[in-house]
Amino acid sequence: MRIAMADETRALVLFSGGQDSTTCLAYALERFDHVETIGFDYGQRHHVELDVRPVILAQLRAGFPDWAARLGEDHMIDMGVLGQISETALTRDAAIAMEEGGLPNTFVPGRNLLFLGFAGALAYRRGLKHIVTGVCETDFSGYPDCRDDTIKAMQLALNLGMEARFVIDTPLMWIDKAATWEMAERLGGTALVDLVCEETHTCYHGDRSHRHDWGYGCGSCPACELRAAGFERFKKGRAATAPA
Repeated sequence: MRIAMADETRALVLFSGGQDSTTCLAYALERFDHVETIGFDYGQRHHVELDVRPVILAQLRAGFPDWAARLGEDHMIDMGVLGQISETALTRDAAIAMEEGGLPNTFVPGRNLLFLGFAGALAYRRGLKHIVTGVCETDFSGYPDCRDDTIKAMQLALNLGMEARFVIDTPLMWIDKAATWEMAERLGGTALVDLVCEETHTCYHGDRSHRHDWGYGCGSCPACELRAAGFERFKKGRAATAPA
């Protein structure tokens, strides 16, 4: 049963437990009156990202009272079948490498398309108009399902297929990782930057044993390299604008 008509003040955030989705969650909590989250278990190699999700949600509720009142239900979707049909470095114990087609073997075909389809179905039932996702085609690994054209096409398909008026928000689409760190600081100050560093997980190898100034990770996979390089530029920009 559908709970209510989609409301402009209600949003659903695709929340993996990583840096980008946590920043997008803060973005949504700053803009909407009611925000729910959705996560997906697809047999990912870095399954630890699902373990940090409840920790991040609990700390957002405890450390940001204004946001706590807006943060609603969390939904976890079992999508193990995606892992079963995917021969990728994110769903198998395989070395990360580039493939002949020019895409890295960390690309999970159909992943974001399925995620958005299930998010749309849940948003329809829950009366959530905005679907917020952290996809980006600036600092990214070249995944075609992260591109703006793909997201626009998915928004059209969801709206036609469900006779709805969803809006897919992509606050990170045109910014790099340094600007993503800056967005986190702008939204939640040093407290949110510290939370992103300490609790979120991005490393493809699921490494939580090595702590860097930008957070936990192996430090050498593509996800860690993007995060680390962005943090370094963020620090330099912060230092350049600090009072003398």
